[in-house]
Amino acid sequence: MLKLEPIIWLLFGAGMMVGGLLLPAIVLVLGIAGPLGFAPAEALSYERIHGLATNPIGRLVCLGAIALPVWGGAHHLRHVWIDFGGLKTDGLVGPVLYAVALVTSVAGAVAVFQL
Repeated sequence: MLKLEPIIWLLFGAGMMVGGLLLPAIVLVLGIAGPLGFAPAEALSYERIHGLATNPIGRLVCLGAIALPVWGGAHHLRHVWIDFGGLKTDGLVGPVLYAVALVTSVAGAVAVFQL
């Protein structure tokens, strides 16, 4: 068993929660309700969204919306690889997928904290 497995499972679980709860709500509000006029235009103005995203709590929410689903996706891809007969090469594929998730998380953190 990988020594980091509990941490990876924590990131996986959090990523699935964010991907299943937070992202659909963001898509609903920003992608459907806003353009159809169900959400007030001033609530979705650039200044307001930028203000929310530059708030320290808003930065954490943005970072979580970027980084956590990536970890969940990496974990899912690893297990899909294993399910399709890749158990022998899991020692190579797993670390590569988690390294990509780590790099993406760091890039997301840099982008969010440069807002």
